[in-house]
Amino acid sequence: MPVVYLKKRISDRVLNGHPWIFNNEIEKWDDEVPENRVVEVFTYDKKFLGRGYINPLSRIPVRLLTRDRNEKINETFFLNRIRKCWEYREKLGYVENCRLVFGEADSLPQLIIDKFNDYFVIQTLALGIDIWKTEIVKALNTIFSPKGIYERNDVPVRELEGLPQQKGFLSAPFNTQIVIRENGLRFNVDIENGQKTGYFLDQQDNRRKINNIVKDADVLGAFCYTGTFEIHAAHYGARSVKGIDISDGAVEQAKKNAALNGLQNVCQFEAANAFDVLKQWSKEGKQYDVVMLDPPAFTKSRDTIQKAITGYKEINLRGMKLLKPGGFLVTSSCTNLVSPELFLQIIDMAAKDARRKIRQVTFQTQSSDHPVIRGIESTWYLKFLIVEVS
Repeated sequence: MPVVYLKKRISDRVLNGHPWIFNNEIEKWDDEVPENRVVEVFTYDKKFLGRGYINPLSRIPVRLLTRDRNEKINETFFLNRIRKCWEYREKLGYVENCRLVFGEADSLPQLIIDKFNDYFVIQTLALGIDIWKTEIVKALNTIFSPKGIYERNDVPVRELEGLPQQKGFLSAPFNTQIVIRENGLRFNVDIENGQKTGYFLDQQDNRRKINNIVKDADVLGAFCYTGTFEIHAAHYGARSVKGIDISDGAVEQAKKNAALNGLQNVCQFEAANAFDVLKQWSKEGKQYDVVMLDPPAFTKSRDTIQKAITGYKEINLRGMKLLKPGGFLVTSSCTNLVSPELFLQIIDMAAKDARRKIRQVTFQTQSSDHPVIRGIESTWYLKFLIVEVS
């Protein structure tokens, strides 16, 4: 098996369990290491560190799959690892819809598998995991006997690994427009063309948290996408719900979701730029009991982090200005480059500039089927906050 040796001075991050090994941490590797091979990784003094896949052309050439010297990387490895992922989700009660495999948090770097009842969506975001796709699909068929498996690898990050963007069936073709259940509600999921894998499962626990604060409330939801938070608000007893999103397609899907649950008379959805609308409506003096903000990631690069901070501060400031005294702001950030501490600082800055006092109701991360590993920042990416604004 090809061997990689690390430098004497490497980050404690690697020794403490992080699976990524960067170019500048490698002293040497065997000549002509093929891109599709598993390699053994040793410290500078020849102590075994782990086994992982390699891509010499990547900025992160090695990603570790195991630190157990007796564990071989083969078809059985992926079957056992995915079965272990499922056992974990079952224990937590995620038996219908869940993120079955959450990459680094499940010791399967750059592999994402979402389970929508009997349908599965796969993303293989690095070359080293992509070459095991056949074995991964076989494992899913063995464990679940699914109705369908679909590949959503139409993501730019694959190009950094020398991989093409692509999507398509990894099983017999099926109708990719499906309906799932969540918290007593039903939602349309577009597996083929929806954002990411078709649906944002990471907020499914957080959506329940608005249960009490929306009763008899006038609710505004910005960046509503397909209306999941807004429809939950209507289901939990809101008097009126207004959702806005810049995507015409998302708004049409939101309307369909409202109708699917018999809540079309409570929910209204409109295609509009949330930044413009929040600013304009605050100037007009519109007021709501609850404002919900669930924007997309504002940056994927540290080079533009200040722009993201500015964006988050702006929308939260506008959201607070639209709230009646004693109203509630429900706000999220899915940018992992914005730490939980920084996100709270942004909210504090927004409150100061809006001249509003805030009181924290709850602050949490993504749903538990997306487990967090301390020290691997990409696994702790979602911040979900509810504050009372006076």
